[in-house]
Amino acid sequence: MRPAVDSIFHSITRTTISATQCGRRKLSVLAQQVEPQARSRPEPLPIHHEPSIPRQRPDPYLLVASELTYIRKSMLNLLGAAHPGLADMAEYYFLHPSKQLRSLVVLLFSRATNGVGRHWERKHWDAVYQSSSGQAQDLDKPLTLPNVLHEWNPSMRDDTASFESVFTLQRPVPRSPRPSPPFPPRTQKYARCIVSPPTLLPSQIRLAQITEMIHVASLLHDTITNDPGDENDGFGNKLSILGGDFLLGRASTALSRLGESEVVELLASVISNLVEGEFLRMDEIKTPELGATDGPTNLKAAWDLYLRKTYLKSASLFAKGARSAVILGGSQEGDILKEVAYIYGRNLGIAYQLVEDIKDVKHLQSGLTGPVLFASEENPVLLPLIQRCLKMPGDIELATEYIQGTSGIERTRLLAKEYAFNARDVLRLLPESDTKLALEALTDIVIERAR
Repeated sequence: MRPAVDSIFHSITRTTISATQCGRRKLSVLAQQVEPQARSRPEPLPIHHEPSIPRQRPDPYLLVASELTYIRKSMLNLLGAAHPGLADMAEYYFLHPSKQLRSLVVLLFSRATNGVGRHWERKHWDAVYQSSSGQAQDLDKPLTLPNVLHEWNPSMRDDTASFESVFTLQRPVPRSPRPSPPFPPRTQKYARCIVSPPTLLPSQIRLAQITEMIHVASLLHDTITNDPGDENDGFGNKLSILGGDFLLGRASTALSRLGESEVVELLASVISNLVEGEFLRMDEIKTPELGATDGPTNLKAAWDLYLRKTYLKSASLFAKGARSAVILGGSQEGDILKEVAYIYGRNLGIAYQLVEDIKDVKHLQSGLTGPVLFASEENPVLLPLIQRCLKMPGDIELATEYIQGTSGIERTRLLAKEYAFNARDVLRLLPESDTKLALEALTDIVIERAR
């Protein structure tokens, strides 16, 4: 059973797009005009009747290695002072180099699209001015402001005598904002193309950190179990809950500093998506009025539940993080780049989770997964187990045994490849660059993890 290709993807690939060539970089042929149902790249034109040598895809991690290292090392300072237990937990996750796939997608899409957005000039001008005037330092201040985040206020006395009467509100002395210089008028028509050399804005690097904070918060919440003896990577359930909530609070504070309301809305919705996805992942939910909720009644309902949960828990952060990176680079309403980023992230995120479910097939910690659902099509004995979400004793062991005798794992791998192909295919609409090739390579890296 194959889910349909995203309808939004089809609407985009039917759109005819024209782009202006500029400098030494050119948009690909398919980026200038997309033919309906075009599924592959055209053959390169031969030079002097000799076959072209395909360009080698760069390693996506090496392309932004310095930025990833900076994000990892500066994360603890960004969080500000915290309880030693929270600091140890954050260090355990943030200093692990492999936990940066979401940040990587944000950085690569920023590099691949900066300069193409209609408002890039304004965004770049603001970043340069803030850096030269010292305002950029505000973005890097720790997320600990004593006058608003602590239980005390610097203008309020806390000695015993101060409680003898009602505290009198003191009018703060307003600070004069530093005026921004006028935006220089354009002397010539602006040709939309990616900047060379590639440039990352401070807000985009901060966005990459925020996505990592949200991801780590979700990891902490996922370690919570019903077994009081489970130490959850060395941390107890209560500390995992508090640590995850702490990181989400810090991420929300950092979001407010980006100065882009649409990005704030996108990333805030990711947090609610994670909660919704966790509800779908739970074996059983009891309410006073409805009692315990039942599992899916048929295979189609099980697939719908699984793919929806996969998007909410995994792909949402990929999709909305990539889209936010493009917005911070100057893309506005109606810009095709925003849709390209979202579709790439959505499909890559689902492919990533499908591969994770293949690797987890011996444990089935995620409950209903692709291998289980595909296996049930070949072996109906699994259907009753699916309907009760594998929550009875022995269900997981029995399902694991049945999966080994079917093509469930291989069919899940093929489905992951299909999502990865859709992610790679939409990149046709981006200008040609090394970063675009790195985004293509990343889809292969995600799939190769299943081997």
